[in-house]
Amino acid sequence: MLSALKKYLMIPKLVRLSAGAPRDHHAAWDLFWSNVKATGAAGDVLWDAGTDHEMLGYVDMLRLHLDTNLPVVDIGCGNGSFTRRLAGHFPHAVGVDVSAHAVRRARAESAGLPNVSYAVRDMTATGSGTGLVEELHVLGADSGANVFIRGVLHVLRERDRFALAENVRAITGTRGRVFLAETDFQGNAVDYVSHLGATLRSIPAPLEGAIRGLPMPGHFGPKERSLAFPADRWELIEDGPTMIETVPLSSPTRADLIPGYFAVLKARG
Repeated sequence: MLSALKKYLMIPKLVRLSAGAPRDHHAAWDLFWSNVKATGAAGDVLWDAGTDHEMLGYVDMLRLHLDTNLPVVDIGCGNGSFTRRLAGHFPHAVGVDVSAHAVRRARAESAGLPNVSYAVRDMTATGSGTGLVEELHVLGADSGANVFIRGVLHVLRERDRFALAENVRAITGTRGRVFLAETDFQGNAVDYVSHLGATLRSIPAPLEGAIRGLPMPGHFGPKERSLAFPADRWELIEDGPTMIETVPLSSPTRADLIPGYFAVLKARG
């Protein structure tokens, strides 16, 4: 019992580390991406495992529930790691992120891929969905596009989640659907960082970087989904547990796993 409680001695250190994070979420994300030196398994980005493993777990559901003749929009694309993988299953993949530095890196890492493009967008801002629809028309997506969201909603406030969902409605149109996958860790912040390898003596560098500069993560499961995507506006097609992969933290050769939640949705009416 005593040994289990020792992890809570990390609280003062966690408070110190997080105290310097920008209060403005947009500034926080852009500052974070401006400081990223490397991505992939040996990189600085906690949620970029650098492998296809997590994506391969989604492919069957994407093929079953999403119209693969439509383009797909990857919201919160970061460095484009999932955008590029989505481009192998859809005619075109558009990555959007609130951070200009993230989009710049995504474009550099995707150089030479003909069916991938990126744009800087705050998808919680009023009208951002409609604005993106106009760009999608150039790709022939007159009846809508699919939307992929991975690891975004759990760091947003409730009102921003709903705002993002409303913008997604504009993107999906009559034929598009939404696939989302989010962390759904059932524990407090100390439990969460301990799960990812933090101890009294040390914190893995990618995890420490996220604590220092980014919004405090929450969790996103069925309850949170029902609030952001209410039943009168969205039809739930399928949902269930999944696993979100991070860079190797507790082992140098194996990605760490965070319990997660996935859902497939379609806009009503």
